[in-house]
Amino acid sequence: MNVSVDVVRANLAEIEARMAEACARAGREDRPRLLMASKYLDVEQMGILSEAGISLVGENRAEGLEEKWNRWGDTFEFHFIGHLQSRKVRDVVPYVSLVHSVESISLVEELDKRAGAEVRVLLEVNVSGEESKYGILPAAAETFLERAAAHRRVRFTGLMTMAPFTSDPESTRPYFRELRELRDRLAIAFADRYELTELSMGMSNDYAVAVEEGATIVRIGSALLSDD
Repeated sequence: MNVSVDVVRANLAEIEARMAEACARAGREDRPRLLMASKYLDVEQMGILSEAGISLVGENRAEGLEEKWNRWGDTFEFHFIGHLQSRKVRDVVPYVSLVHSVESISLVEELDKRAGAEVRVLLEVNVSGEESKYGILPAAAETFLERAAAHRRVRFTGLMTMAPFTSDPESTRPYFRELRELRDRLAIAFADRYELTELSMGMSNDYAVAVEEGATIVRIGSALLSDD
C-alpha cells in the first residue's frame, strides 16, 4: 500500500492528542503506549514509521517477522499481537519483547520450552464471549494463571482483549472496564508470582474509550495510515 510519512506523522499527532484528552478526562497522569500494527507494511516501508516518530510495532504473523527484525530491530521494539500457534513459537520468541495473545496452556508449555530466558506475555481474554474471537473467558482466568504459574520462564505481565467491532465506540466501554476490573483482581491474587500491570486494549475505532478505562497499550493500524 502507498504510505506517506507526512500522513502518518499527522495522524500520529491527532491520535496522541486524543489520547491525552482521554487521559485528562479519566484523571490519568500516566500515558499509555501506542503500538503500530505493522502488518500493513513491508520491510522497506517500516522506515516511514521511524521517520514519523513511532517506536513500538506489533506483528500479527510469524512469517516475515524475522526479516523485519533483522532490518529494524535496532529501531523498533517488536511485540507479537496475532494468534500464536505453538508450532510458530520458535519463529517469534527471539524477536519480540512481549506476546499479547496467550490463551492456551499448551502454548504456555511451548513458550516455556523454547524460551532461552524469561518471556513476557499477556493473557488474552475474550470478554465479549464472541465465538469468532480467541481468548479464554473471564471466569477461567484465575484457574488458567494457577496452572501457568508452574512454567517459570513465562511471565504474565497483564491482560489483552478485543472488543466487538462497532460504529459506536462508547458501546465498547463495558468490555474494557471488565478487563480492567479482572486485571485488578488477578493482580492481587497473583501478587507473589506476577506483576499484572499491562492492559492491551483499544484499536483504531475505540482507543479513546480504552484509554479512559485504563489501557496501557493501544493497538493502532488503519487510523495511522489513512489519508481521509
